[in-house]
Amino acid sequence: MHITMVKKELADGQPCKKCMQAEEMLRVRDVWDRIDDVVIADEADPQSDGMKLGAKHGIDVAPFFIVEESGEETVFTSIAKFLKQTFPDAKRPSRKATGTVDTVAALDELQGKTPQEVVNWALSRYGNGCGFAFSGAEDVALIDMAAKSGHAFTVFCLDTGRLHPETYHFIERVRDHYGIEISLMSPRATAVEALVHGKGLFSFYRDGHSECCAVRKVEPLQRALSKLDAWVTGQRLDQSPATRSDLNVIGKDVAFSGRGAELIKFNPLAAWSSAQVWAYIREERVPYNELHDQGFISIGCQPCTRASRPGEHERAARWWWEDETQRECGLHTGAGD
Repeated sequence: MHITMVKKELADGQPCKKCMQAEEMLRVRDVWDRIDDVVIADEADPQSDGMKLGAKHGIDVAPFFIVEESGEETVFTSIAKFLKQTFPDAKRPSRKATGTVDTVAALDELQGKTPQEVVNWALSRYGNGCGFAFSGAEDVALIDMAAKSGHAFTVFCLDTGRLHPETYHFIERVRDHYGIEISLMSPRATAVEALVHGKGLFSFYRDGHSECCAVRKVEPLQRALSKLDAWVTGQRLDQSPATRSDLNVIGKDVAFSGRGAELIKFNPLAAWSSAQVWAYIREERVPYNELHDQGFISIGCQPCTRASRPGEHERAARWWWEDETQRECGLHTGAGD
């Protein structure tokens, strides 16, 4: 097997930041010495070896990897997928042993840090004992950062049974793009059957969404978190000023319990805007839900989400028939969330 890594040099002579992160990840996983050739794609020189390789394979992103074995070439543009398929035995940092965390001191340390730095901080301490709650654009941006960190991590998704078809396809694209496992947490069948039998399929339009969300979201989340020491969410301060005005980048989760004495909750994107999230998605070529191209901004279950109207706040299209102070599903409650 022969492995070539193609790294980019920017037109201004600066190194590619993503390529530097990828190299660091390979070193952390103890496989850097197993890369046979490193070829530079010089943006200022279309005839450079790396640019020629990119043109040959129809790739305009960096880094990318070419694995040649038995006369056949396989090209990877995702380092996570490259590692999983090429080096399945590579070293993976395991869950870190941790005691209680001084979240006040940690908050002071992490204020002003970039989301990538917060993700690195969390995973360097908790490893795969830290779970990423995945559903939307913010969450997959954080998964992208986790994949770049070189640390082990866990991803779970709440499958309510009422997601859009596009969302299920999105989950599979993310799974394939990063070469990761995504644990789908489904509601208890008996609880769903009891709710539907007693109130029908659309009771939330009459008496609010809290009961349905408790069955389809909150209880599955409790099960997911019971196996973790920490979790990461894509919450932002500006998503819902009425309910998230006190959001912090780190805090103790007072609503849910983990497997230890305390459960730590990270919100690395707390200070980011939607524009910053989408700038990251475009720049890093992160996969996203195709519903966003159809006018949806905040996406939840199909019966409770509609496309946003011009000028509306992004969460106005979630549970639009309820007061804006009630537009949370019970996943993010408690001081410091």
